[in-house]
Amino acid sequence: MTISKDAIDHLFTNARTANGFIDKPVPLSLLKEVYEIAKMGPTSMNTQPTRYVFLTTPEAKARLLPALSPGNVDKTSQAPVTVIVANDTQFFEHMPVVFPNKPDAKEMFAGNAGLAAGTATRNGTLGSAYFMIAARALGLDCGAMSGFDVAKVNAEFFPDGRLQANYLINLGYMDTTKLFGRNPRLTFEQATQVL
Repeated sequence: MTISKDAIDHLFTNARTANGFIDKPVPLSLLKEVYEIAKMGPTSMNTQPTRYVFLTTPEAKARLLPALSPGNVDKTSQAPVTVIVANDTQFFEHMPVVFPNKPDAKEMFAGNAGLAAGTATRNGTLGSAYFMIAARALGLDCGAMSGFDVAKVNAEFFPDGRLQANYLINLGYMDTTKLFGRNPRLTFEQATQVL
């Protein structure tokens, strides 16, 4: 089965990074729907280490703004929702439920900090990519950002250290007047090897 060219265009070819947003709220029900779709994307051993903190109020955003690079402050203030995408360093606590076909999976990660950290980073990022695709599929525009002080975000939002911020996503409905021109992409020949 393949999806239509229109769907591919909507999700990838014509989709753009949102650099500004119109004043239109994003209901919690839509955020839940995005998550319910995104959680179905595959991660290794079904680890699902991605965690999301939805900042939906001016008060919540005010806690984040001091950690942002100057170029990200205005668009984050405007965005109806800013998502702190984090990795759960203790994701393996859920392994008996999410991966019951390997009864010792929890102990495998708990006993190997390097394996657990690498798995959380790779699969946490992968999970949040599914989240952005699901958000686009449901009509939201996304602006992913890495221009922020990770240590400040972790101290403010995750003081116990279990969650570790990965990156941020502004969500809402794009203000097309603030759209940048599309930047080039590498060609197949530049980005791949066929062995």
